[in-house]
Amino acid sequence: MSESPNIYLNDPDPLSVLLTRLDLKAEVYVNGDFCGAWAVDTGGSKRIPFHLIGAGSAWLHFEGQEAQRLTSHDLVVFPNDAHHVISNSKIAPSPEQVNAPMTNDGEVTNVVCGFFEFRNPILFPILEALPQVVVLNSGAELAGNRIEFLISQMLNELQHERPGFYTAIDQMAFLIFIEMIRQQIQSGALDKGLLSALFDARLGKALNAIHQSPESHWTLERLAEKAIMSRSTFADLFSKTVGITPMKYLTKWRMNQARHMLKTTQLSVSQISERSGYDSEAAFRKAYRNTLGEPPGAVRSK
Repeated sequence: MSESPNIYLNDPDPLSVLLTRLDLKAEVYVNGDFCGAWAVDTGGSKRIPFHLIGAGSAWLHFEGQEAQRLTSHDLVVFPNDAHHVISNSKIAPSPEQVNAPMTNDGEVTNVVCGFFEFRNPILFPILEALPQVVVLNSGAELAGNRIEFLISQMLNELQHERPGFYTAIDQMAFLIFIEMIRQQIQSGALDKGLLSALFDARLGKALNAIHQSPESHWTLERLAEKAIMSRSTFADLFSKTVGITPMKYLTKWRMNQARHMLKTTQLSVSQISERSGYDSEAAFRKAYRNTLGEPPGAVRSK
């Protein structure tokens, strides 16, 4: 009798592990009909804003780019929280007109606004390799059927407001975020950075090992074995793709998790040191200070 196949989902992929560890949250907070003269900018919130044109049309104004027309089901995401303006006119509004009351006349445009946020603060931006603005046009092949389906379902939930729709639209926004990242990778827009490494079949295995078990006594050789590569080839590819060496990345990830534990638990520094993979509390304190520029206790005194 042949051995039964493994039917349990007990080996999560690298992107799923990272998003879970960083506690990604998606929230929709505006579903509004804008008419007349109007202009909005939701940048500068230290989150990842997005806008969805539910119906009608609008214009995207972004520094260094020509105004871009947006139509029904177009989605705009600002991965690094860049300032921007969505308005009714191709002509860029003055600063005084941005976020001012609308004039309530003329054509109506439905705009859905929301944000993505990592609730476990990170030491380095995982989205830094993405463009400052990502526009997924509903009619473009790149947008894909999956994103169009999710957008349609979100708008349907907002229209009918059935019980549970608040949670449903946030979960759909979460799924749209994942699809947006997939599309950026598949389009070839990303050839470096942490996200690109996560999608690499070899580097992803090593990153998964770090993210899932930062307390393990990882060495360059052990991580290279996870990636099924020679030590030198692994170190070179990792550094070129991610931007830092594997061991420096390991330290940064450990300190990120240590800071999170310091802020959210009552564990002692000694206990956190051990859970961060350090046999010596003194070595942990030194690594923490060198990485974050302050001693571990400073987090709890703020």
